[in-house]
Amino acid sequence: MLSLNPKELSVSKLHSYLLGAIAPRPIAFASTMDAAGNPNLSPFSFFNVFGANPPMLIFSPARSVRDNTKKHTLENAEETKEVVINVVNYDIVQQMSLSSAMYPKGINEFEKAGFTMLPSDKIAPFRVAESPVQFECKVTDIIYTGNEGGAGNLIICEVVKLHINENILSEDGSIDQHKIDLVARAGGSYYTRAKDGFFEIAKPISTLGIGVDKIPSEIRNSTVLTGNNLGMLGNVSQLPNEEAVNNFAKEHPKYVSLTIEKKHTFAQQYLKNNDVESAWKVLLIK
Repeated sequence: MLSLNPKELSVSKLHSYLLGAIAPRPIAFASTMDAAGNPNLSPFSFFNVFGANPPMLIFSPARSVRDNTKKHTLENAEETKEVVINVVNYDIVQQMSLSSAMYPKGINEFEKAGFTMLPSDKIAPFRVAESPVQFECKVTDIIYTGNEGGAGNLIICEVVKLHINENILSEDGSIDQHKIDLVARAGGSYYTRAKDGFFEIAKPISTLGIGVDKIPSEIRNSTVLTGNNLGMLGNVSQLPNEEAVNNFAKEHPKYVSLTIEKKHTFAQQYLKNNDVESAWKVLLIK
């Protein structure tokens, strides 16, 4: 048994142990708005439900372990005291991951990740239309656990309205756990799909993805590619150059004369194998 004193570990090492051991964790996909009305969207896995009467949710946008910066979500919650917590299912997990990149303040992650902004009924922040359950919340308190990198900030929220996609309900009106198909966060790059188990997503930490909003419209509006597919495509920092695409076309001449739909179908197969670069090359062949 390895016995460790937290005070003798680096914060990054302790952080890694905590996230690897305390898992899987549900994901609060938090939508906020600053005082000027700029929307923000970001996921947090320090999250759970803590009561039903009143209905209370708590999540923590922790200070950055790397540079001790505060999350835009925390700043917005401090300013406006409102947040929408959207749940994350498998259909939107790639787009959710893309939104977690450290885009500058003022960048709209709804657009970057290709989500639809749905107006809320009781608060200002938008809901994620693609999320199967959305909780409109008022922030009742924020508890700050420290001022150094890795310190948590517990945002305590009361649910003032909830929205449930009827497609995830069973005949008795309860949420069907197979239909909702939730995902949760684990250590490193791992997630878990409640009904299937673990899978990995490359986390957008060191570089910023171009975003779904920068994907050419004929690809973004595809009838073949899914939201998860677009999330993977938008998570590249740059597109393959013309020379790389031409060389790929010479090696795979069968792709040259295909219809757009066929190219999208082949690109989707590459994405299923996590080969995003080849998927882009197929899509960019003229």
